[in-house]
Amino acid sequence: MMNMGKLMLALTMCLIISTALLVHVAHAQSPQEYLAPHNAARAQVRVGPLVWDERVASYARNYANQRIGDCNLRHSGGPYGENLSGSSGALSVADAVRLWTDERRNYNYESNSCVGGECLHYTQVVWRNSVRLGCASVRCNNGGTFVICNYDPPGNFIGQRPY
Repeated sequence: MMNMGKLMLALTMCLIISTALLVHVAHAQSPQEYLAPHNAARAQVRVGPLVWDERVASYARNYANQRIGDCNLRHSGGPYGENLSGSSGALSVADAVRLWTDERRNYNYESNSCVGGECLHYTQVVWRNSVRLGCASVRCNNGGTFVICNYDPPGNFIGQRPY
């Protein structure tokens, strides 16, 4: 049987290891940090609000944790619509979502096309049929930030308008 000193040492080591591991998992932002800017963009085009979905968020957290080693903006290939953002340093949730919603200037509703640049992140944010959201953000080993938002059901279907 283990004496009290050895037990305390073992528990202390477990606590240190657990704390170190927590540094490299998805940041625990509030769902509202993701929902508010998404729903503000949706309200501008009279699309109903997204709701937080823990199943979708769990998927996002799992994938974000897989990107910690390289921070590459590589899509998961999963069952949801997906927006990714990243930086070589810190990146707030608000700034990540703003990068996507700022693409509105490139979206032409009349032709349902991107004009002068990227707009597919924006159209996913405002996709009328997407109603559930789950997101995550991680600080990568290289000091960068990886942000992912998943949308259920997915959007951006060719020939369909987002709203």
